[in-house]
Amino acid sequence: MLRRLLSHVPHLIFKPAYDLYEDYLLEKVKSGKLPNHVAIIMDGNRRWARKIEKPPWYGHLFGSQKLEEIMEWCRELGIRTLTVYAFSTENFRRTPDEVRALMDLFERKFKELVEDERVHRYGIRVNVLGRKELLPENVRKAAEDAERATRKYSNYFLNIALAYGGRSEIADAVKDIVRDVQEGRISIEDIDEEMIKRYLYYPNMPDPDIVIRTGGEERISNFLLYQIAYSELFFVDVYFPEFRKIDFLRIIREYQKRQRRFGR
Repeated sequence: MLRRLLSHVPHLIFKPAYDLYEDYLLEKVKSGKLPNHVAIIMDGNRRWARKIEKPPWYGHLFGSQKLEEIMEWCRELGIRTLTVYAFSTENFRRTPDEVRALMDLFERKFKELVEDERVHRYGIRVNVLGRKELLPENVRKAAEDAERATRKYSNYFLNIALAYGGRSEIADAVKDIVRDVQEGRISIEDIDEEMIKRYLYYPNMPDPDIVIRTGGEERISNFLLYQIAYSELFFVDVYFPEFRKIDFLRIIREYQKRQRRFGR
């Protein structure tokens, strides 16, 4: 009990300084050019749970709560599009218990999005990217209900990559393009980079300005392979449930200092 109380002492001592620095960073970030689209690979939920001797579902639950915080940060800064990597096609290989717990969490969170008054007050459109046919029927229905309930909104966009793989997205786009060529809807000469974007899971989604990966790994892991050709990449050591607003602001501040040449 004493050790637990003492563990909070450094936080209590340094919190005023932390809050001042966060406010300073926030003003600096607001005065610069802000990204329109941030994408996040939410990595480290399971390792965070393991660190505190909890089961994997505990980490995923706290990760979902962290995502809600990040949505608020984006809205505060006027960042209109947030795309998150929630579950890859490869993640189906995890243990049945973990996959089942994740699917239950997804269903619950989609239902909460439909009822969340903030979603409707701020006009947040929910889009689900991926092979939805791979999802259990209850999860697919909950996801489609969230999309349907928010489809008229256009102030902010929350894109959730679920049963998603970047290579799968490109392969599915190629199949649809070939089918339309065969059926005479388009010609081969029509195919260019912009047309391919219209065949992706979320047609004409703006490319991410920033891609963030938490958890300490430095790889893309099959995420938005077509869209991130010129995105600025940031890899941070903290596990996703521990990702702080000050970490987010530091990344955006660093982004503002970079010169984006797009090959020029």
